[in-house]
Amino acid sequence: MGRLQLDPFLNELTSMFERNTEQGSVWVTLKRSSDKSKAQLNKLTATGEAIEYKCLVRASDGKKNISALVGAKDHQRFQASYATILKARMTALKKRERKDKRKSTEVDKKQGGGSKKITSKKT
Repeated sequence: MGRLQLDPFLNELTSMFERNTEQGSVWVTLKRSSDKSKAQLNKLTATGEAIEYKCLVRASDGKKNISALVGAKDHQRFQASYATILKARMTALKKRERKDKRKSTEVDKKQGGGSKKITSKKT
């Protein structure tokens, strides 16, 4: 698993989606990371220095793993590019069938105003 810069990561992510369009999956995970060891983190907190956290982005298709660290400066640009890739490559998803709210309320009114709970006591 190699750690890539942002642009090569996005290019490789696009090619992963292209390879798995017909069959297969691509898993993408995002995680907060400081990119420092625990000893270094303890040393920074003891001295009172601020810790800069980054976002660790990992992608895998089962055969190949890639990752990248996204800093606060590049977050907006990365998020926009990532959203564009997801919108372009997720064409195989089915649209969810939704009920029309107006039709469902009209049916309820015709049936007697909605669902009423009837309870009976057993003695």
